[in-house]
Parts: sequence; structure tokens; C-alpha cells
Amino acid sequence: MGYLTVHWSRFHAAVLFFVGVFTFEFIPPAWASSEGGGVTVVPDWSVSIQIVNFLFLIFVLNLLLFRPIRKILQERREKVKGMESAIDNAGKSIQEKNATFDKALRDARAKGLKEKETLVKQAEEEERRQIESINSKALAELEEIRRKIRADAEHARQALQQQIGAFAKEITQKILGRAV
Repeated sequence: MGYLTVHWSRFHAAVLFFVGVFTFEFIPPAWASSEGGGVTVVPDWSVSIQIVNFLFLIFVLNLLLFRPIRKILQERREKVKGMESAIDNAGKSIQEKNATFDKALRDARAKGLKEKETLVKQAEEEERRQIESINSKALAELEEIRRKIRADAEHARQALQQQIGAFAKEITQKILGRAV
């Protein structure tokens, strides 16, 4: 394609050169007026030749220059549109992936919160069981200590019951100040 493009552009240049040479060789230039020294256009048969030449050049330039340029511009427009649509598709794809990622992140956070709540509930249940176990052990130990205290108090009462008579006798002697 590159070689053909270069080849055709050289061809175009050659055709334009020969058309220009042909035009300037066979169409006589207008001669300057003797009075004013400027170019005078005389409306004779050369005007019709220049009109034909102008139309021929428009046709040739359109054929050799403008159409290829318009074709290249159209191809570039299509390429740019294709790139824009690719960019739009990539943007949509990125947005979809971001939405999927955000949803997965929210789901993971929700799952993590549920697991945290479950672990907290399990820990609270374990704490409650341990507290109940400690309380029941403490109550059992307290009851055991009370039972021992009652037993010791009963034992001390029985020991003191045996010595009550002797203590009463001593107290009476100290209060009366004589032996009874």
C-alpha cells in the first residue's frame, strides 16, 4: 500500500506537470496594454479555452488529488471512530469490573462482619459459661466453707457445753468474790 501510494502521488505530480505545461504552452498570454502597462483581458476565443482548461483542471484535480485526500480523511475518521468506540467499550468494561470489585468488596465486608458477630456471640457464650462455672464453683466452695464453719461452730459448742459448768462456777466466784 505504501509503494502504491508513493507511486500514485508521483503519477499525480507528473500529470499535473504536463497539464500545466500544456496549458501554458498553447494558450497565448495576454499582452500588456501599451497605455497602462497592465494586463488586459480581451474577451475572445481564449476565454472559452481558459474556461475549458479550468473545468478540465477541476476534473483532474478532483480525480487525482481531492478524492484520494477525501478517501484518506474518511479512513482516518473511521479509524478514530473505531478507536473512540474501543475507548468507550474499555471504559464500560472498566466500570463493570469496578462495580464487580465493589460488590465483591461489600460482600466480603458483610461476610467478615457476620463472622465477627458469630465469633463475638461465641465468645460471649463461652464467657457466660465460664462465669456460670466459676459462680457454681464459688457457691459450692462457699457452701463447703459454711458447712465447715457450722461443723466447727457445732464442735466448739459441744466443747464449750462440756465446760459450761466450770465456766459458770468461775464466773460466779469472781462476781461473788468467794467460792461457791
